Amino acid sequence: MLFDLRSRGRRSTVRVIYLFLALTMVVGLVGLGIGTGNTGGLLNAGTNSGTGGNGDQLAAKQVRQALEAVRKNPSAANWANLLEARWTAAGSGSNYNQSKSTYTASGLNELHRAAAAWQKYLTASGYKPQLQYAILAAGVYQNISQWSQAATAWNYAAQAAPPSEQLKPYLCLALSAYAAKQTTKGNLAAAKAVQLTPKLQRLTQKSTLQSAAANASTAQTYLQADC
Repeated sequence: MLFDLRSRGRRSTVRVIYLFLALTMVVGLVGLGIGTGNTGGLLNAGTNSGTGGNGDQLAAKQVRQALEAVRKNPSAANWANLLEARWTAAGSGSNYNQSKSTYTASGLNELHRAAAAWQKYLTASGYKPQLQYAILAAGVYQNISQWSQAATAWNYAAQAAPPSEQLKPYLCLALSAYAAKQTTKGNLAAAKAVQLTPKLQRLTQKSTLQSAAANASTAQTYLQADC
Protein backbone atom coordinates (compact mmCIF):
# COMPACT_ATOMS: atom_id res chain seq x y z
CA MET A 1 0.00 0.00 0.00
CA LEU A 2 1.06 3.60 -0.52
CA PHE A 3 1.69 4.47 3.14
CA ASP A 4 3.78 1.41 3.84
CA LEU A 5 7.01 3.31 4.54
CA ARG A 6 9.31 0.34 4.66
CA SER A 7 10.32 0.87 1.03
CA ARG A 8 12.79 3.76 0.40
CA GLY A 9 10.99 4.60 -2.85
CA ARG A 10 7.64 4.82 -1.12
CA ARG A 11 9.07 7.06 1.60
CA SER A 12 10.31 9.46 -1.11
CA THR A 13 6.90 9.43 -2.79
CA VAL A 14 5.14 10.23 0.48
CA ARG A 15 7.47 13.15 1.13
CA VAL A 16 6.67 14.57 -2.31
CA ILE A 17 2.94 14.18 -1.74
CA TYR A 18 3.09 15.87 1.68
CA LEU A 19 5.17 18.72 0.25
CA PHE A 20 2.61 19.22 -2.53
CA LEU A 21 -0.26 19.23 -0.04
CA ALA A 22 1.54 21.74 2.18
CA LEU A 23 2.21 24.08 -0.73
CA THR A 24 -1.42 23.79 -1.83
CA MET A 25 -2.62 24.71 1.67
CA VAL A 26 -0.31 27.74 1.91
CA VAL A 27 -1.42 29.05 -1.48
CA GLY A 28 -5.05 28.58 -0.50
CA LEU A 29 -4.66 30.42 2.80
CA VAL A 30 -2.85 33.33 1.17
CA GLY A 31 -5.54 33.55 -1.47
CA LEU A 32 -8.14 33.80 1.28
CA GLY A 33 -6.15 36.44 3.09
CA ILE A 34 -5.66 34.28 6.19
CA GLY A 35 -2.49 34.68 8.20
CA THR A 36 -1.07 37.39 5.95
CA GLY A 37 -1.52 40.35 8.27
CA ASN A 38 -3.78 42.29 5.89
CA THR A 39 -7.36 42.46 4.73
CA GLY A 40 -6.67 41.36 1.17
CA GLY A 41 -7.36 38.00 -0.40
CA LEU A 42 -10.20 36.56 -2.39
CA LEU A 43 -12.72 36.88 0.43
CA ASN A 44 -12.25 40.65 0.48
CA ALA A 45 -12.09 41.25 -3.25
CA GLY A 46 -14.54 43.87 -4.44
CA THR A 47 -15.22 45.29 -0.96
CA ASN A 48 -14.31 48.73 0.37
CA SER A 49 -12.43 48.39 3.64
CA GLY A 50 -12.10 52.16 4.20
CA THR A 51 -14.42 54.23 6.36
CA GLY A 52 -15.51 57.77 5.72
CA GLY A 53 -14.27 60.43 8.13
CA ASN A 54 -16.75 62.51 10.10
CA GLY A 55 -14.37 65.24 11.30
CA ASP A 56 -16.18 67.94 9.31
CA GLN A 57 -19.56 66.95 10.67
CA LEU A 58 -18.34 66.76 14.27
CA ALA A 59 -16.61 70.15 14.07
CA ALA A 60 -19.68 71.74 12.49
CA LYS A 61 -21.88 70.25 15.21
CA GLN A 62 -19.62 71.66 17.93
CA VAL A 63 -19.80 75.11 16.33
CA ARG A 64 -23.60 74.95 16.15
CA GLN A 65 -23.84 73.91 19.79
CA ALA A 66 -21.44 76.66 20.89
CA LEU A 67 -23.37 79.26 18.89
CA GLU A 68 -26.64 78.16 20.44
CA ALA A 69 -25.07 78.39 23.89
CA VAL A 70 -23.86 81.98 23.44
CA ARG A 71 -27.25 83.00 22.06
CA LYS A 72 -28.90 81.71 25.21
CA ASN A 73 -26.20 82.91 27.58
CA PRO A 74 -23.32 85.08 26.31
CA SER A 75 -21.07 84.23 29.24
CA ALA A 76 -17.29 84.19 29.12
CA ALA A 77 -17.29 80.39 29.33
CA ASN A 78 -19.65 80.06 26.35
CA TRP A 79 -17.65 82.51 24.23
CA ALA A 80 -14.50 80.56 25.11
CA ASN A 81 -16.18 77.37 23.95
CA LEU A 82 -17.09 79.05 20.67
CA LEU A 83 -13.50 80.21 20.24
CA GLU A 84 -12.31 76.63 20.68
CA ALA A 85 -14.98 75.25 18.36
CA ARG A 86 -14.11 77.74 15.61
CA TRP A 87 -10.41 76.93 15.97
CA THR A 88 -11.09 73.20 15.72
CA ALA A 89 -13.35 73.68 12.71
CA ALA A 90 -10.69 75.75 10.94
CA GLY A 91 -8.30 72.82 11.04
CA SER A 92 -10.84 70.15 10.08
CA GLY A 93 -11.60 68.49 6.76
CA SER A 94 -11.91 70.75 3.75
CA ASN A 95 -10.98 73.80 5.81
CA TYR A 96 -7.35 72.71 5.96
CA ASN A 97 -5.09 71.42 3.20
CA GLN A 98 -3.05 68.69 4.87
CA SER A 99 -0.66 68.20 1.97
CA LYS A 100 0.28 71.89 1.88
CA SER A 101 -0.19 72.60 5.61
CA THR A 102 -2.28 75.64 4.78
CA TYR A 103 -5.79 76.81 5.53
CA THR A 104 -8.27 76.97 2.69
CA ALA A 105 -10.54 79.96 2.15
CA SER A 106 -13.22 78.39 4.34
CA GLY A 107 -10.64 77.62 7.02
CA LEU A 108 -9.43 81.21 7.05
CA ASN A 109 -13.04 82.31 7.37
CA GLU A 110 -13.38 80.13 10.48
CA LEU A 111 -10.21 81.67 11.91
CA HIS A 112 -11.63 85.17 11.45
CA ARG A 113 -14.80 84.05 13.21
CA ALA A 114 -12.65 82.58 15.99
CA ALA A 115 -10.97 85.97 16.35
CA ALA A 116 -14.40 87.59 16.71
CA ALA A 117 -15.33 85.03 19.40
CA TRP A 118 -12.10 85.86 21.24
CA GLN A 119 -13.00 89.55 21.32
CA LYS A 120 -16.42 88.70 22.77
CA TYR A 121 -14.78 86.40 25.32
CA LEU A 122 -12.31 89.09 26.25
CA THR A 123 -15.10 91.56 27.00
CA ALA A 124 -17.18 88.99 28.89
CA SER A 125 -14.19 88.00 31.02
CA GLY A 126 -13.56 91.60 32.07
CA TYR A 127 -10.33 91.59 30.07
CA LYS A 128 -8.90 88.91 32.34
CA PRO A 129 -8.68 85.91 30.01
CA GLN A 130 -7.47 82.52 31.09
CA LEU A 131 -4.01 81.57 29.89
CA GLN A 132 -5.15 78.78 27.56
CA TYR A 133 -7.56 81.03 25.68
CA ALA A 134 -5.05 83.86 25.32
CA ILE A 135 -2.56 81.42 23.78
CA LEU A 136 -5.26 80.03 21.51
CA ALA A 137 -6.22 83.52 20.37
CA ALA A 138 -2.57 84.31 19.65
CA GLY A 139 -2.43 81.25 17.42
CA VAL A 140 -5.57 82.36 15.60
CA TYR A 141 -4.14 85.80 14.86
CA GLN A 142 -0.78 84.40 13.79
CA ASN A 143 -2.47 82.19 11.22
CA ILE A 144 -4.29 85.15 9.70
CA SER A 145 -1.14 87.31 9.85
CA GLN A 146 -2.57 89.87 12.25
CA TRP A 147 0.67 90.36 14.15
CA SER A 148 -0.41 93.30 16.29
CA GLN A 149 -3.44 91.41 17.58
CA ALA A 150 -1.24 88.37 18.16
CA ALA A 151 1.06 90.53 20.28
CA THR A 152 -1.91 91.72 22.33
CA ALA A 153 -3.04 88.14 22.92
CA TRP A 154 0.48 87.09 23.95
CA ASN A 155 0.56 90.04 26.34
CA TYR A 156 -2.58 88.72 28.01
CA ALA A 157 -0.96 85.28 28.14
CA ALA A 158 2.15 86.70 29.80
CA GLN A 159 0.01 88.41 32.44
CA ALA A 160 -2.03 85.27 33.09
CA ALA A 161 0.88 82.85 33.22
CA PRO A 162 2.49 81.84 36.52
CA PRO A 163 6.16 82.91 36.86
CA SER A 164 7.42 79.46 35.87
CA GLU A 165 5.52 79.65 32.54
CA GLN A 166 6.16 83.24 31.51
CA LEU A 167 9.18 82.73 29.24
CA LYS A 168 7.29 81.58 26.14
CA PRO A 169 4.55 84.24 26.35
CA TYR A 170 7.14 87.02 26.66
CA LEU A 171 9.28 85.55 23.89
CA CYS A 172 6.28 85.25 21.57
CA LEU A 173 5.07 88.70 22.57
CA ALA A 174 8.43 90.12 21.52
CA LEU A 175 8.40 88.27 18.20
CA SER A 176 4.80 89.29 17.50
CA ALA A 177 5.57 92.92 18.25
CA TYR A 178 8.61 92.86 15.99
CA ALA A 179 6.52 91.18 13.28
CA ALA A 180 4.06 94.08 13.63
CA LYS A 181 6.97 96.58 13.59
CA GLN A 182 6.15 97.66 17.14
CA THR A 183 9.78 97.98 18.16
CA THR A 184 9.35 99.56 21.59
CA LYS A 185 6.88 96.94 22.74
CA GLY A 186 9.09 94.24 21.26
CA ASN A 187 12.19 95.50 23.06
CA LEU A 188 10.43 95.54 26.43
CA ALA A 189 9.15 92.00 25.98
CA ALA A 190 12.52 90.82 24.64
CA ALA A 191 14.33 92.13 27.71
CA LYS A 192 11.92 90.21 29.93
CA ALA A 193 12.29 87.07 27.83
CA VAL A 194 16.09 87.20 28.03
CA GLN A 195 15.86 87.71 31.79
CA LEU A 196 13.69 84.59 32.10
CA THR A 197 15.91 82.48 29.84
CA PRO A 198 18.37 80.08 31.54
CA LYS A 199 21.84 81.66 31.74
CA LEU A 200 23.56 79.25 29.36
CA GLN A 201 20.99 80.04 26.64
CA ARG A 202 20.77 83.80 27.04
CA LEU A 203 23.31 84.76 24.39
CA THR A 204 21.56 82.62 21.79
CA GLN A 205 18.15 83.96 22.81
CA LYS A 206 19.39 87.54 22.67
CA SER A 207 20.86 86.98 19.20
CA THR A 208 17.58 85.51 17.95
CA LEU A 209 15.60 88.45 19.27
CA GLN A 210 18.02 90.95 17.77
CA SER A 211 17.59 89.31 14.36
CA ALA A 212 13.83 89.50 14.76
CA ALA A 213 14.00 93.15 15.77
CA ALA A 214 15.97 93.99 12.66
CA ASN A 215 13.58 92.36 10.19
CA ALA A 216 9.82 91.89 10.46
CA SER A 217 9.86 88.94 8.04
CA THR A 218 12.45 87.19 10.19
CA ALA A 219 10.31 87.83 13.25
CA GLN A 220 7.31 86.32 11.49
CA THR A 221 9.33 83.23 10.57
CA TYR A 222 10.53 82.74 14.16
CA LEU A 223 7.03 83.36 15.44
CA GLN A 224 5.43 80.73 13.23
CA ALA A 225 8.15 78.22 14.10
CA ASP A 226 8.37 78.76 17.86
CA CYS A 227 4.98 80.07 18.96
